[in-house]
Amino acid sequence: MFKTHLNTDVNKKRDVLVIPGMIKCGKIVIFYSLRQSTKVKNKPLSLDITKTLNIKRDIQSFIDHYKDKLNELFSERNDENELLMTRGLPPYILREIMECNPLSTFIPEDYDGRGAITSEALSMLEASSYQSLPLSLMMGINGALFLQPLANYGSEEAKSTIFKEFLRRKNMGGLMITEPDFGSDALRMQTGFKYHEDTKSYEIDGLKHWAGLTGWADYWLITARGYKNDEGELGRDIGFFIHDSSNGGIDVKEYYQNLGLYMLPYGKNKIDIEVPESHRLEPKTTGVTMMLDILHRSRLQFPGMSTGHLKRMMDEALDHCKTRIVGGMSLFNYDQVKERLAKLQSYFTISSAMSYFTSTNVPLNQNTSRMDVAANSIKSVVTDYMHEASQSLLQLVGAKGYRLDHIAGRAMVDSRPFQIFEGSNDILYQQISESILKMMRKSKETNLYNFLSDYSLTENSAEHFEETLNFDVDFKMAQRKLVQLGRALGRLVSMEMTIKLGESGFNSDMISNSLKVVKSEIESLFSTYSFAETPAIIEDYDDSSSWLKFVNQ
Repeated sequence: MFKTHLNTDVNKKRDVLVIPGMIKCGKIVIFYSLRQSTKVKNKPLSLDITKTLNIKRDIQSFIDHYKDKLNELFSERNDENELLMTRGLPPYILREIMECNPLSTFIPEDYDGRGAITSEALSMLEASSYQSLPLSLMMGINGALFLQPLANYGSEEAKSTIFKEFLRRKNMGGLMITEPDFGSDALRMQTGFKYHEDTKSYEIDGLKHWAGLTGWADYWLITARGYKNDEGELGRDIGFFIHDSSNGGIDVKEYYQNLGLYMLPYGKNKIDIEVPESHRLEPKTTGVTMMLDILHRSRLQFPGMSTGHLKRMMDEALDHCKTRIVGGMSLFNYDQVKERLAKLQSYFTISSAMSYFTSTNVPLNQNTSRMDVAANSIKSVVTDYMHEASQSLLQLVGAKGYRLDHIAGRAMVDSRPFQIFEGSNDILYQQISESILKMMRKSKETNLYNFLSDYSLTENSAEHFEETLNFDVDFKMAQRKLVQLGRALGRLVSMEMTIKLGESGFNSDMISNSLKVVKSEIESLFSTYSFAETPAIIEDYDDSSSWLKFVNQ
């Protein structure tokens, strides 16, 4: 078995600045890490690194500067449509983006970051996604799936070294969980680890795929299960290990031709690494609970990515409809068009409400392992809205939008995987229902309205549906009914967050219209849920199923 060289002393290991990039040879794109020689290690550092890196400005100035840089790179110096239909990202663009230190919003103040303040991180993600959804996902992967887990569970040795590398050398990190045979069934992953007492290190081997930043990331957070015996039997608990890519041991077997999100490389990775003891994350209780905290926290922060994207869809649609003339009048004046635009505005408002909820309820030190209803509702509902908004923009723009070099076409394919990764929405809707039913059983309540009207995430929104919700639930309902109910419950939770945002002083007209839209959705979903007839699968459908046989010749 291949063993990688262990050397965790960054001062001995690196004398280069790692800037991810790509080269294009014909139709083949090769992703690589462009290593620029630098003497930064030998230069005297400023006593205040945050001042040197231009981090400690007020958040509005920080975000404004970041937005200006993105606009310059994507709109002024380059054609956004041409840039984003090519796989990868030119190194100079990524370098200039990272010089704005967007990832400092995820790093605690004790390590010279901006303080890992949730609202700041979401604001940065929102600014990124307005310009480019793939860019925002790149920042989200680094922040929610690497830097925040490191901040909460990493050893002091790992944190002091890696945070410094992210700030000074613009490093990036990703997360590997998914395997070719185990996607949603992550707890059965086959990547295993074994501890070696003599070297105080962990040997990890396995196969991972669909990890964003494949071939780019300087660090990886890799999940594995411990070997129970020499026969290769794996235990149930999960371990998280930080691997430095410069130590080798991760072999990219294949780069995937992902349908969208061209900026990000994905692929299949063979793992055969050795990780020092200090680079294993330290759970407060169990590894499974730690994984739930990491994934729930990430889902709770999806509104950072969605709000910017939805605002862009809304702005693009409004601009197109006001300038497009159809049948002698502005497209904006057609009633059906107004309905689409109203929904776009409501999606943006509801996503903003989710950002407000996460910012005011989920600080870095908040354990989110039990926040499953809020996390799953936010992720599933807002990603449904992201794709629906993209479809709506394409419908409004028409044929010219059905192109990769148009924002409408790209948005449609770029937003679609958000409904799949980090928990397929169908599964999350089922889990929402199961969580609510579990709480109802525990409280010995069978009436849905009685429970929801007293539940913190729905207490105000439930009041709008007293008649609709006034029924006893079937605790043994079919899976499809759990999913249908979960869709409605997720939107009740979203409506509650929107009501709370309205109470804070947000635009009252936007709140009012959003509540009308989501109420209509909820009523429709409960109507579907209450429909008694259930279609079945016809396995031998070929029998008498060709219409042509029944045409009279």
